[in-house]
Amino acid sequence: MVTIDIKAESGQREMLRRMLTIRAFDTRAGELFADGELPGFVHLYIGEEAVGVGAISALEPDDYITSTHRGHGHCIAKGLDTYQMMAELYGKRDGYCNGKGGSMHIADVDAGMLGANGIVGAGPPLATGAALTASYKDEDRVALAFFGDGAVAQGQVHEGINLAATWDLPAIFVVENNHFGEATPVENQHNVEHLSATAEAYNIPGFTVDGMDVTAVYEAVEEARARAAAGDGPTFIEADTYRYKGHFEGDHEPYRTKDDIDDARERDAIDRFKTRLVDAGVITDAEFDDLEAEVEAEIDEATERAQDAEYPDPSEAYEDMFGAHVPEIEEFAARVRTDGGERQ
Repeated sequence: MVTIDIKAESGQREMLRRMLTIRAFDTRAGELFADGELPGFVHLYIGEEAVGVGAISALEPDDYITSTHRGHGHCIAKGLDTYQMMAELYGKRDGYCNGKGGSMHIADVDAGMLGANGIVGAGPPLATGAALTASYKDEDRVALAFFGDGAVAQGQVHEGINLAATWDLPAIFVVENNHFGEATPVENQHNVEHLSATAEAYNIPGFTVDGMDVTAVYEAVEEARARAAAGDGPTFIEADTYRYKGHFEGDHEPYRTKDDIDDARERDAIDRFKTRLVDAGVITDAEFDDLEAEVEAEIDEATERAQDAEYPDPSEAYEDMFGAHVPEIEEFAARVRTDGGERQ
């Protein structure tokens, strides 16, 4: 990942490219899942691109992030490789977790991406731990946690925020309020108008920003990062966004109407940012079309390579599970059958 300067035209074009890449990747992932090509489930980030790109673009390359079950967008915004991501979705050896994690568990610790997570609300305590590490080592690094509106009711989220606030840790907590915790409207989940009011309980700054405006998200996180790096503790940011797809692929979505989605699309983050850049002379309509074509070609190549890649061998099932020597795991591994039959 490279540092992005939103004031530079090159930085603005890169943010647009990343949003387009997220949408193209997740659109393809949805199609592949519907065709029965991908195992497990996929939870798509379509509609929320401005949050991931805006927030992560405001970070430094060495900063940490933690993600959610809807993490493809965070990975791409952090600079992860789309081929390795697609290979992971396919369960192939070249994937970020060697095909063992799938859609909800992509991670690249070396890149500061500490993992997507199928556990609702698991990111904030992990980010607090990463922020504690940075503070203890006196490193100029911050940790940013993404989590959804539904996760705000989870106890572990509040434990993480409380610790970070009490110890003035360099952490940023970003709620992606896409208005539904699975199928439950946000107003039926919480007794506050804005989830950012949660910050008052911990005496830390709390802001609600337009999560469909990549610039607004960037500026909020930029300010929060400066505060964290200066030793002034965490910030709680609510990004008001909207997911265009269901909670998961195959969700029949009885909890909302097509008109609801169409209304949200009127504020589409990519369309708004493109219009802004065209009006400013940063990009032309033709250059935008070329950029879209480049992104589609990248996703085509990533998909084709992932389809042709090798699956991990069954004998590798117990590898990479623990960092330390665990005799019991070695015992299980020795009993794995690689011919498709029952274990010994």
